[in-house]
Amino acid sequence: MIVVLDGVIGLCALASSYVWWLASRQRLRRISRLEELDAADMNRLVTVLNRTQILNARAALLASATAALAALRIGLQAVRDI
Repeated sequence: MIVVLDGVIGLCALASSYVWWLASRQRLRRISRLEELDAADMNRLVTVLNRTQILNARAALLASATAALAALRIGLQAVRDI
């Protein structure tokens, strides 16, 4: 069971890293102070911000699951060593 738990912890950590990497790739276009924003520009900005926020939330959830599984694994190992 410990070996399976270690594998799941590794996969969750890898998935979390991948999702955070995806979130970091969302780039916003630089805007000049002289440029006039229209509705399409605002829509693009909001869309990118929303996508980044969703990806960051998923990555944080995966990181939390990884930490919980790691704590479970440490607890099981401690009980097993007694």
